[in-house]
Formats: sequence, C-alpha cells, structure tokens
Amino acid sequence: MILFLSMYLVTVLGNLLIILAATSDSHLHTPIYFFLCNLSLADVSFISITVPKMIVDIITHSTVISCAGCLTQMSLFITSGRMDDFILIVMAYDRFVAICHPLHYQVIMNPCCCGILLLLSFVASLFNSLLFNFMVLQVTCFKRAEISNFFCEPTQLLNLTCSETLRSDIVTYIVSIIYGFLPLSGILFSYYKIVSSILRFPSPGGRYKAFSTCGSHLTVVCLFYGTGIGVYLSSAFFSSAGKVALASLMYSVVTPMLNPFIYSLKNRDMNRAMCIVFKKTVLLPTLCYAFGPGGKGQQT
Repeated sequence: MILFLSMYLVTVLGNLLIILAATSDSHLHTPIYFFLCNLSLADVSFISITVPKMIVDIITHSTVISCAGCLTQMSLFITSGRMDDFILIVMAYDRFVAICHPLHYQVIMNPCCCGILLLLSFVASLFNSLLFNFMVLQVTCFKRAEISNFFCEPTQLLNLTCSETLRSDIVTYIVSIIYGFLPLSGILFSYYKIVSSILRFPSPGGRYKAFSTCGSHLTVVCLFYGTGIGVYLSSAFFSSAGKVALASLMYSVVTPMLNPFIYSLKNRDMNRAMCIVFKKTVLLPTLCYAFGPGGKGQQT
C-alpha cells in the first residue's frame, strides 16, 4: 500500500508542478506547453480513477464494487486514457507544424485552433467511453463476476459475456482500429515528415536542436503506446491473472508517473521553469517568517 500511495503522490505532485511551471512562466505560454498542461491533467485524472480505489480495497480487505461503480470507473478510465491518446496526437501535429512549416506556425497553431483541437479530443474521448459502456451493457453478465485486475479494465469486462458476441467483437475491432491504429499512424506519419525535414537542415547544430524539441514527446509516445499495447496483448494471449494485472499496472500507474520526469529532464525550458517554481515555494515561507508580522525582519 505504501508503494502505491507513494507512486500516486509522486504522479500528482509531478504533474501539478508541470502545470504550475508552465502557467507561471510567460516563456512557456505556447501551444506545445498548453497541450502539455492538459496532458498532465489527463494523467492526474487517469491515475486518480484507479489507485485511490485500490488503496481503499487494500485497507478494507474488500474487492467488491457495484455494477454502477464499475461502469463509472471504466467510463472515466477510457475518457482519461483517450484524452492522453489524442493530446499526444495533437502534440505530434504541433511539432510537425513547428519544424516543417515554421513560418506559418503562429498562424496555424493560434489559440482558437488549439482550443478546437482540445475540444475535439474531449468529445472523441467521451464518445469512445459511451460506446464501450453500451457494448459492455449489451454482452456482460455482472452477477457475481470476478475480474483478475485491480480495476474495471474494459477488455476484461467485455470477456464477461452472457450471449453471442460476434457483433460486439466486430464493433470492438472497428473501434480499436479507429481509436488505436489510426492515431498511432498519424503520429508515425508526423514524425516521418519531421525527420525528413530535419535531415535536410544544413548544420548539425540545427538538426540536434530540432531533434531535442521532439525527444520528450517521442519518449512519452513510445511509453504510452508500448504499455497500452502490452495490456491488450496480455489480455488476449496470457491466461495468467498476474501478468495481465502487471501490464495494466504499467499502463495506468507507471506511465503517468514517469511523464513529469521525462519532460523535466529532457526539456531545458521546463527544467528551468520548474526550478524557479521550486525555489519560490521553498524560499517563500522563509521570507514570510523573516519579514512578516512578528518576524525577525520586522521593524520596531
């Protein structure tokens, strides 16, 4: 329990620190950091849906959840996870425009466009969540059902079938292609165009700088999709409950926890902004004590 609580606190504090740093530093008021703040919010929501309930279950020694509670948890989990997915796509598009069309970047990635992209991401995520809820209610038998995981994982709920599921399987595969393969293809195509443009840069320094602006995002993409694919492969090919739960733990807990470290360690601007915020939060209580009412610095 201590381990999971520590991971949860590190994830929440790390992502909130990214949001605070990006909003407090005027140099980071750009589209890429706007999407990064929303990615951090999605990560906080993503891990808050599963870990607190798991900690409560460990304390109370109870793993029972109601049907409505299970559907609510699954719905919020899918919405937050898809928000992560779509924001990563939008961030890849932002990097594509910044590197391949730098002169038109401010025009294309204007505040209105950024807001529309974020809204479309949320609507698409919510629609995917409602669609999964509909499919689960159609084919799942919840009576005394047991799930070999620490939360209501969508693929395992769909396996609790009580009728013929051919239609549901077809819909599931179509949805997986639309929400999984197509977004990943979009990211890969964006980076194909980015790499092609970078290789045409005349100076090695310019190529290195361009690659460094994409390093953090590309690392997060690999981590997110790698663990996500691992969850679905483990559910499909492994019958061991431990392996499925471990893959889900990597996807839903470890990935959101590592994102703040990736963006702070591999991004010089974010690292500088986070250091400024940290210094302010450490020094401010000391200054308030020294110069506030009753402090040593108070004039008599």
